[in-house]
Amino acid sequence: MDIEQKQADLIQHFVKQALAHKGPTLAPIIVEATSHPSLFAFAEILVVPNVAELQGTEHSMYLELLRLFAHGTWTDYRSIAGSLPPLVPDQVLKLKQLTVLTLAETSKVLPYDRLLHQLDFTNVRELEDFLINECIYAGIVRGKLDQLRRCFEVQFAAGRDMRPGQLGSMIQTLANWLVTSDGLLLTIQEKIKWADTMSELDKKHKTEFEEKAEEVKKSLSLKAVMDYQGQEIFSEGGGVMDFDEDRVPPKRSLLCIHIKETASVTLKGHKWGQYLSSASLVLVNCKLQRFCLSE
Repeated sequence: MDIEQKQADLIQHFVKQALAHKGPTLAPIIVEATSHPSLFAFAEILVVPNVAELQGTEHSMYLELLRLFAHGTWTDYRSIAGSLPPLVPDQVLKLKQLTVLTLAETSKVLPYDRLLHQLDFTNVRELEDFLINECIYAGIVRGKLDQLRRCFEVQFAAGRDMRPGQLGSMIQTLANWLVTSDGLLLTIQEKIKWADTMSELDKKHKTEFEEKAEEVKKSLSLKAVMDYQGQEIFSEGGGVMDFDEDRVPPKRSLLCIHIKETASVTLKGHKWGQYLSSASLVLVNCKLQRFCLSE
């Protein structure tokens, strides 16, 4: 059985007990409820009519005791101990546990010095044993003991009964949280939409680039063949001018020169040339140079 369900069952049990008793017979029920190791909520018992009727009677101290466990702390008890029934050890332990929950409502880092003062422990060893065995293992808080910094870092703390007048501030806190959450959700949705749009644009640009690159490759191949054939016709057609045979570039060298010049002009002049780095052009020239020298 989880903690929440166990709490609900215990509350229901003590509410039924309170409804079935009146006056002085309510005292042992209140003592039992405030001593129970698994009960940390008392508001439902407080609103039972039979319990509320203790106000102004000789047994009103038990009503005040129940109010202390619903909303108070160990420090509060020390200030009014004279007007309340003496606490049994289980009640002392319970009230100190509830004090930790109250402190965790306003701060997620609880210094050891503050806890030692609020809980009346004499040394750190006692405090750490209490936090581990009576709070963490009990499931009412989760956190980490930082011995180097001398503090308890709270990660989770069970809630206590709402104090009178606290409902308004809680509603405002929840309203502020809702506004913040709505704003955050809108921002996340806008970011997702922007990411989807950029992804589609990236795919489109990639496809266009691949198509243009293929066109450039085909254009280069065709132009190189045509230039080479034209050079062949010029060199083999014969002419009236006599050139030194050693000064006439071989056919393969002429082809290399034309391919390199055509590639450089075509790629640099094309609007997609921005995607081709200088290193890529150098690599093309090097490969062509190796091709020409292998003649």
